[in-house]
Amino acid sequence: MKSVFNGMNNTAGLDRRKFLRGLGAAIAVPAFDSLNPVRAAEGAIAATSAGSPLRMAYLYIPNGVNMEAWRPKGKGKNYKLGASMASLEAHREDFQIFTGFAHDRANAGRDGAGDHARSNATFLTGARARKTSGSDIKVGVSVDQVAARAAQDATRLPSLELSCDGVRKAGRCDSGYSCAYQFNLSWRSQNQPMTPESNPRLIFERLFGSGSAKERSGNLRHRLNSKKSILDFIADDAKNMHKHLGRNDQQKLDEYLTGVREIERRIEKSESWGDPVNPGIPAPMGIPRSYEKHVKLMMDMMVVAFQTDSTRVASFLLAHDGSNRSFKDLGVSEGHHNLSHHKGREENFKKLRVIDRFYLERLAYFFKRMKETEDVDGKSLLHNSMIVYGSGISDGNRHNHNDLPIIVGGHAGGKFSPGRHVDLGGKTPLSNLYVRMLDEFGVKQRRFGDSTGKLRKI
Repeated sequence: MKSVFNGMNNTAGLDRRKFLRGLGAAIAVPAFDSLNPVRAAEGAIAATSAGSPLRMAYLYIPNGVNMEAWRPKGKGKNYKLGASMASLEAHREDFQIFTGFAHDRANAGRDGAGDHARSNATFLTGARARKTSGSDIKVGVSVDQVAARAAQDATRLPSLELSCDGVRKAGRCDSGYSCAYQFNLSWRSQNQPMTPESNPRLIFERLFGSGSAKERSGNLRHRLNSKKSILDFIADDAKNMHKHLGRNDQQKLDEYLTGVREIERRIEKSESWGDPVNPGIPAPMGIPRSYEKHVKLMMDMMVVAFQTDSTRVASFLLAHDGSNRSFKDLGVSEGHHNLSHHKGREENFKKLRVIDRFYLERLAYFFKRMKETEDVDGKSLLHNSMIVYGSGISDGNRHNHNDLPIIVGGHAGGKFSPGRHVDLGGKTPLSNLYVRMLDEFGVKQRRFGDSTGKLRKI
């Protein structure tokens, strides 16, 4: 067995990743002061000016929002959060709300109906999706994948793509558009989506298992048969590392491993109602029945992936545009998509506010988890991140793609100025924000999608 101190080497100037290893397990651990982690040089790809990793994440919600309850009152620092945003008040200084972003290439034009498909396809690409339900799909490379290519030598995983929906790569979905547009957020090329993973167990094994996908499946079967946690298989290496850490870092390691075990328990609980692994089926059962628990579990794994520097780029499709999920636990029995066509009825607006609050409360949870997790420079993961949350539609009844509901979380390592409502005063391409984010990420790109320049008001 390799020692934890024979960590994985990455590009010059970046810290050597430390792993706790065991049979079928390779658990990356956070950076510890006791082990003198080497930070990235100033100006390196995906690094802050202080040399800490810089993360980039995109979270998508479907069907637009109730804009009256979303819109902040006032501008700049002295603004009042909209009625649906109460849960974000505790994180007010860690995000900014934007008014005036648009995605013109999601508009109908000569293609007619299909706004939900175009919303998903355009959101991270800034490109127009070819209207087809065949194999000749075409849109554009997404901003997360531009960043992932640039930073791929810095981490084990170039990027992480998550979803709470099933995977659909083909077929006809919205008004003649391929389902590939509607069920994917990230695109590696103009005609190849990065298929997101909706099964928490497979994400967990990707982060903490070792070997190929086939080997990870066999290792998982062995662990389940032996009724052991993945932590049991790295216990010896964990003890060895513990001896070499200072007291604060020992506590940090203990807390981290406790967190990993808690995620594992939650996955096990969701698997208890079905066979978690069948070698002949690539996607085992195990998706939580509760949508809320599913979302939180995926967010927790994003946090762990960033904390251990397993990746610096992630996207999360909380639900595909056009999703007609009901929220019966919240007293909303109608489908979300149906309600988004509110027809100006107050009863529909009230139910949309409930759904909007649900999603914003999950965002508040993600911010909290990111903010309470310390990074290598003593700041928080949230401080050293750029997080975009929003939808490709503004008002679901109108299917409009201007005045998009967009929140940008994080400080980009000190380069962003959160705590504000920024009114851009018109139709500014959302791609302008992406050019700015790529620039902060160390990717100098004058244009992206339909951008007209680099956003400076951030």
